[in-house]
Amino acid sequence: MNQEFKANKSVARSAFDETKVDEGVLVLTYKNETNEMQSLDKEIDSNFIQFHFCVKGSSQFVFNEGRYRLNILEENSLLLYNPQRDLPINLEVNPHSWMVSVLISIKNFHGLFSQEADYITFLSEDNRDKKYYKDGIISPSMAIVLNQLINYNLNQSIKSLYFKGKAYELLSLYFNRSEDANIEQCPFLVDETNVIKIKNAKDIMISRMAEPPSLQELADEIGLSLKKLKEGFKQIYGDSVFSFLFDYKMEVARKLLEAGNDNVNEVGHKVGYSTSSHFIAAFKKKYGTTPKKYVMSLN
Repeated sequence: MNQEFKANKSVARSAFDETKVDEGVLVLTYKNETNEMQSLDKEIDSNFIQFHFCVKGSSQFVFNEGRYRLNILEENSLLLYNPQRDLPINLEVNPHSWMVSVLISIKNFHGLFSQEADYITFLSEDNRDKKYYKDGIISPSMAIVLNQLINYNLNQSIKSLYFKGKAYELLSLYFNRSEDANIEQCPFLVDETNVIKIKNAKDIMISRMAEPPSLQELADEIGLSLKKLKEGFKQIYGDSVFSFLFDYKMEVARKLLEAGNDNVNEVGHKVGYSTSSHFIAAFKKKYGTTPKKYVMSLN
């Protein structure tokens, strides 16, 4: 424990919920539901690639005994890899924040992508001995997997198997390439103003999910053409506006059902369905089961 953490009395110490899913593959989850910052530490050697996801709230990675800090905000991810030195996790998790991390050895990782390593930048021969830090946005499909991991409530005997499937699903989504939209090459995303407008569009759709605007109304409101709205949203969030909204609404519905304060009709109405039959059909399309059966499975 470094000196900064010793001196900071307001930082409570805690521990990850750690699940080993394979040799050289770990999944770490943590929910800080308190009103104070929590500090998490774990020794990680240089053989591991680290994928960190902030599902809710925000956190800070602390490096070099507090001399350098790196923020990770809600709905953002961070990839860390440095083959030249160990990168221990020193994480300060803010109140009411959730984190999920996947740690995988470089040997295992190469095995997953050996046929397609050419498009993963840090696996190339030129970069093999270089450190690699990359931040990114959590897509709706990734958010669903992350919430399934952090809210795991199935039988403990299958936890390792379940986490293994979800960890590899998460990595596949993380490296999923859109054939028609390469974020690093697309000139649209060079314009920070456009990026802010697209993020504003996402916030508008979420805040009005029960009665969302049409695409044209949304484009007018954020000040972009309909074409740029569609292209930009797909490039940043990996999905169309209404497909993103559907996934978001279903995730909200799932959480409301788990909370147990609303019946199926009330949940459907809250996420914008005028009839329970339409909501039930949508929920089943997304999760393969009805809301009622889903609630029963929780018990």
